[in-house]
Amino acid sequence: MSDHFATVLWQRGEQPFSDRRYSRRHEMHFDGGAVVPGSSSPHSVREPYSDASAVDPEEAFVAALSSCHMLWFLDLACRAGWVVDDYRDAAVGTMAKDERGRMSITVVTLRPAVRFAGDKRPDAAEITRLHHVAHEECFIANSVRSEVRCEPVTLES
Repeated sequence: MSDHFATVLWQRGEQPFSDRRYSRRHEMHFDGGAVVPGSSSPHSVREPYSDASAVDPEEAFVAALSSCHMLWFLDLACRAGWVVDDYRDAAVGTMAKDERGRMSITVVTLRPAVRFAGDKRPDAAEITRLHHVAHEECFIANSVRSEVRCEPVTLES
């Protein structure tokens, strides 16, 4: 078992709040030191209150699934003796109402395109098998219906 950490930081500053005209821009800090600008999606909250140049939660979710799948694929290909030169995935997440009537990412479609090196390359069946195993092993794909807990901390003003 291992823990993974992210800190999300939003500050109001001088902007109004009660009129809902506040920026949704925030920062996502990761345990390795990376800081990524975040925002709500402009599909959910119109600009300028959203920042289209920042990563929204839905994009982060799709990217996490794509990244995890890719990392497993690369590992499996390497162990099988294949040399991967390039891996590109144009992943898409579709937001719609789920079976409970709630808005959610109902489908994530990964579209990985892989280029291999060398004279001996895997055939279509082997590539399909590698992707199937990568999907089965992907921690994020295995977590999609995981429990989400909320444990609020009260701060003193």
